[in-house]
Amino acid sequence: MSTSIVRMGDEKPGVMFVLGGPGAGKGTQCARIVEKYGHVHLSAGDLLRAERASPGSQYGELIEHHITNGTIVPVAITCSLLERAMKESEKNEFLIDGFPRNEDNLTGWNEAMGEKVNLRGVLFFHCTQEICTARCLGRGAAGSGRTDDNEESLRKRFVTYEQATMPIIRRFEELNLVHQLDATKSPDEVFAEVVKIISASTQ
Repeated sequence: MSTSIVRMGDEKPGVMFVLGGPGAGKGTQCARIVEKYGHVHLSAGDLLRAERASPGSQYGELIEHHITNGTIVPVAITCSLLERAMKESEKNEFLIDGFPRNEDNLTGWNEAMGEKVNLRGVLFFHCTQEICTARCLGRGAAGSGRTDDNEESLRKRFVTYEQATMPIIRRFEELNLVHQLDATKSPDEVFAEVVKIISASTQ
């Protein structure tokens, strides 16, 4: 992974991390940001699920094990998938959704990608576990096709989120990089706040 993803004029691509519990509305808001601003939305989870489903993937079985158990895939795999997707997009503004999810993720990202990107901040969608769980179960009942939209996997995912991801969010808060949003509000209300943040971060 030594090749640089720096674009024309040596401008580093801009990255905004998007974090929050399962069902906090990260994907919904990212889709709106893409539509309004043209950012590229990279979901770490979607990239891992696509890699898992890719015939002959050397990582498929390992990724399946982690997703089913609500645990975190080794950071080297996730970073390599993110960097590959960034290169293939040929764009310069990225939303990275659901990453970094723990200390190891953050360390691995900083080592592999820290010097290659301009980190604009963290969108933190804060929502109660009760609301998030109801949303995910509703999504699963509606046929999301996600093997982890069930109560047992969700319980595991929330434990991982509280124990591993929240400390990372606190770390970013100490660096004044976190923009916290109340994700219990309607998608329109949340997006109105997102617009203010994105507009200010890309000026």
